Amino acid sequence: MVHGPSIQAGEIHGGVHIHGPSPRRPMVPHQAAARTPYFTGRAIELEMLDHAAARPGPALIVLTGPGGVGKTALARQWAHQATGRFGDGQFYVDLGGFGVAPPVDPAEALRWFLGALGVPPADLPVDLAELTALYRSHTARRSLLVVLDNAFSAAQVRVLVPASPLSMTVVTSRSRLSGLVADGATLAEITPLDAEQSMALLTNAVGRSRIDHERDHAVLLAELCAGLPIALSLAAARLSARPRLAVARLVAALTDEASRLARLETPDEEISVRGNFELSYRALDASAADLYRRLSLHPGREFGRGPVAVLVGAADADRLIDSLLEANLLQEIAEERFQLHDLIRLHARERAESDDAEAVRDAALLGLAEWYLGAAGVADMVVTPYRRRLPYVFRTNPPELPGFADRPAALAWLERERVNLRLAGQAALDRGWAELAWQLCDVLWPLQLHRKSGDRREIDARGLAAAELWGDPRGLGRMLKRLGRTCTTLGEHDLAERYLRTAVARYAEAGDIWGGVEAREMLGLAHRDAGSVTMAVGMLRDVLADWRRLGDERHAGLTLIELGTLASRLGRPAEAIGYLQEAQRLLAESVDADPYNPVRVVAGLAGAYLDLGDLAAAGRLAAEAAEGMSALGNVLGAAAALDLCGRIATRGGDLERSHHFNRRARELRERQAQGVQMSGQDESLGTGADADRETGAVSQPDMHDVSDLPRQHQPRAGIAHEELGDFRG
Repeated sequence: MVHGPSIQAGEIHGGVHIHGPSPRRPMVPHQAAARTPYFTGRAIELEMLDHAAARPGPALIVLTGPGGVGKTALARQWAHQATGRFGDGQFYVDLGGFGVAPPVDPAEALRWFLGALGVPPADLPVDLAELTALYRSHTARRSLLVVLDNAFSAAQVRVLVPASPLSMTVVTSRSRLSGLVADGATLAEITPLDAEQSMALLTNAVGRSRIDHERDHAVLLAELCAGLPIALSLAAARLSARPRLAVARLVAALTDEASRLARLETPDEEISVRGNFELSYRALDASAADLYRRLSLHPGREFGRGPVAVLVGAADADRLIDSLLEANLLQEIAEERFQLHDLIRLHARERAESDDAEAVRDAALLGLAEWYLGAAGVADMVVTPYRRRLPYVFRTNPPELPGFADRPAALAWLERERVNLRLAGQAALDRGWAELAWQLCDVLWPLQLHRKSGDRREIDARGLAAAELWGDPRGLGRMLKRLGRTCTTLGEHDLAERYLRTAVARYAEAGDIWGGVEAREMLGLAHRDAGSVTMAVGMLRDVLADWRRLGDERHAGLTLIELGTLASRLGRPAEAIGYLQEAQRLLAESVDADPYNPVRVVAGLAGAYLDLGDLAAAGRLAAEAAEGMSALGNVLGAAAALDLCGRIATRGGDLERSHHFNRRARELRERQAQGVQMSGQDESLGTGADADRETGAVSQPDMHDVSDLPRQHQPRAGIAHEELGDFRG
C-alpha cells in the first residue's frame, strides 16, 4: 500500500515534480535583553567568554559577584557580541533569585523555553522531570546560547542547561553556585570596576567636559560608588537629569546616604547601590515617588500598565512610568511589561514603610488585588460565561480592565498573569481579606481547567483557608469539592471522599441545591475512580434524577455521558447507547459553548455500536470522533478514536486498514509522549473529559487504573476509559 502522493504512468519523459507544503520552521528565538548603553571595560571577562564558546563541547559559565557589580550587563553585552555563534538562537530569563518575590520556578522557565522552541502549551507536561526531559530532547542537537540571569541555586540552573554539545549556558548569580562545578561549570568572579573604568563609565554617560571640570570630585564619586556599575549608572543619570548640579554636591549627598544605609545594617556591597537608589528616589517628583513606593507592594515580580493605573490613575500612568524608566528605577522587560530590579524593590519597600501610613499601603494593595480580580473576571467570563459565581462587591473601582477578543486571548492573559493572581490571593489572605482571597482563587478555575497547573492543589488549599476564614458555606463547599476532585486525580481516594462528603454538607448548610448535586456527582466519580463502579452507577443515577427534577438539561446531559461510559465498561452497550443518545440531544444546544463533549458522545456511541456488532455505524461515528478530536487539538482523544477505527477495521477483516489506523494513533501518542504524561491533569488537551460542573466547559482527563476491576468491569470496545476520564471543578 502506498501512502501520500503517487504517480502511475506507462512512460515518463522529462522530470517529475511533486509539490507540497513546505514544513513550517519554528521561529529562532532571540531573547537576549538589550545591552547596557554605557557598558564599560570587562575586556578580560569578554575574552574569557569568547574562549569558552570556542572550546569543543558544551560550556557552562557562572558569572558570580556582589549585587550591582555588572554581571547581567556583562552577560547581555557578550550575548549580543556572540549572536552569530549560535545558529539556533538565544534564550534569556531572569530567574529572580534575590528579590522580594519567590525565585522563578525552573518549571516555569522550562515552559517559556519550550514555548519559544515551538512546543504548544497543550503539549507541556506538569511534572518538572518530564519538562526537563522534553527540554533536553528539543535541545539535544541545537546550537543555543542560554543566559540564566540572577540565579538562586544550582538546582534552579541545572535543569535549564541544554543537552547539546553545541550550546553554551551563561549564568549570573550573587551566590557562587559551586555545586555546578560537578556539572562542568567554570566559575568566574566578577569584581567591581577599577578607578579608571569607573571614570570611563561616568565620562561616557555624563560627558567629558563636565567630568573634567570637577575631576577630583568625580574621582571621589567613583570611589563612593565602589566600582558598582549600577551605582555609577544611577549617579550618572542623576547628573544628566540635573545639568546644573555640581558633582561636589552629589558627592556630599551620596556620602550621607551611605552612612544612613550603614545604620540600617545593610551588607557592605549594597550600601552604595542603595544610596544611589535613594538619590534617584529623591529626584522624583511627588507623584513619581508615590508610584515608586507603591509599586513595591505589587504582589508579583512583573506587571503591566493596569496596576500602574490603579496606583496613580489612568491619566498619569504613562508619564510616571516614563519618569521611573528615565531614572533607571524601573525596567521595561517587554512591550508594556515592567519590573523593579530586586534591589530597587527592596529600597522602594523601605521607603513605603517609612513614608506611607499603613492605611495608605493597605489601600494600594487592595486596589492592586481588586484590579487583578476584576481583570481575571473579564477573562473568566470570556472563557466560561456560564459558570456559577458568588457575587463580590468591589471596594475600589478597578481602571483599565482588559478586553479579550476570544477564549484563546483570555486564556493567554490568565496564563501570563497566573503568578500575579496567585500571589495577589496570598497577599489578600495574609491581610485577612478572606472574601477577596477566596475570589482570587475561584477566578483561576478557567486556567486550571484548560491549562496544566502544578499549583492546582496549592490554589485549592488557599481557597479553602480563605473560605474557612470568610465563613461562607458556599465558598467552603466549592473549595472542598475542588480539593476532593484534585485528590481523586492524585489517587488519594480516602482524603478525596472526606473532602467531598464535607462539601455536600456545606452546600446543604448553605441551601445551595445545585452545589449539593454537583458535589454528590463528584463523590460518585470519586467512587468510580477508586474502583467502586457499582456504587458510582447508583449515585450517578440519583444525581441524574435530581438534575431532571431541577430542569437542568445541560447537567443532565453531562451525567448521562458518565453513565453511558460506565455502561460500556460494564458490557451493556444497548444501555450505553440509550444514555449517550439522550446526552447528545440535551447537549446539542450548547455545542458552541462546549464543542468537546458532543464529540465525546460520538466516540462513546462508536464504541457501543461496535460492541453490538454494527460495524457500519461504528466506523462512521469513530471517523467522525477522530476528525472532531483533531479539530479541537485533542491529540490523545484523536489517538483513542483512531484506535477505535483500527479495532473496527480488524473486526471487519481489513487488517491493512487496521494497521494504518494503529500506526497513525501510535504516531500521535509518540508525539504527545515527548511532552505530556497521560495523567490526571492533562488539562490543555481536554483528552477525555466531561464538562466542568461549575462552568459547563470542557474538563480534563484523569487516567484510571482499572486492572484491579473484575473482568466484566474492564473497558470494552469503546475508547479506553483511561483516555476518557474527567477533571471537573
